[in-house]
Amino acid sequence: MNASILPHVLALVLLLPAALVPWRADHGRDGLFWGSLGLAALAALAWATMQIEPHWSTGFATALWLTISATLLAYVLFALIDGEAWRLSGLLLPYLVLLGAIAAVWSQAPEQPVPPGESMAWLGIHVLLSVGTYVLLTLAAVSGAAVVLQERALKRRSPNRISRALPPLADAETMEYRLLAASEVVLAAGIVTGMGAQYALNGSLVELNHKTILTGAAFLVIGALLLARRIWGMRGRRAARVVLIGYLLLTLAYPGVKFVTDVLIG
Repeated sequence: MNASILPHVLALVLLLPAALVPWRADHGRDGLFWGSLGLAALAALAWATMQIEPHWSTGFATALWLTISATLLAYVLFALIDGEAWRLSGLLLPYLVLLGAIAAVWSQAPEQPVPPGESMAWLGIHVLLSVGTYVLLTLAAVSGAAVVLQERALKRRSPNRISRALPPLADAETMEYRLLAASEVVLAAGIVTGMGAQYALNGSLVELNHKTILTGAAFLVIGALLLARRIWGMRGRRAARVVLIGYLLLTLAYPGVKFVTDVLIG
């Protein structure tokens, strides 16, 4: 095994307990839950920090670990605030482990340099807002997945181990809506700062490329769903599927484009 992959593997191993704990028979919001979750968050944060110091790294693996660490930190806060959010861990943590595994596999992919003349102030703010948007939409998508699974179990009148571990349907829908609204606000700010960074780079506000188009599409999809929820009360599996579409669009715009430029092309 390449020595440079070992830290990725170690960080990934430290995420595993948090992904397995939700599926124990007596799972609860207890010390084991918080301990495994805290370990995962600290491990991901430490490894992401090591990769971006002493200089900013733009690599695909770094972007994934930055996303994983930010998502874990946001989820810890979310679980502290919302009494039912801890039940999302059974879906969220295995997904983050999958992202960590992808980062480990492609950890040797070359990085695309920051374009000359790029304003680091605008870029830094834009990156923070982009990661924040993706984190919020990740949590919203996980809540949406919980909605789909719970509604399916209710329609079949056959609750199973997975549905029992997830938040109740009404709580999952509430979390989904609130996270989606927050992600739309942060995404709007990210689009504005992205325009500022683009203007500082070459004097134009918008550059039509795959990332711009996909991000704009995600913004419109999320906005349309929020409007449909407010006017027509759209909810349940239909709303959750739209959330997942928005998440897919943003995934293609953020890690997706980076995967193409760094791994497939680079």
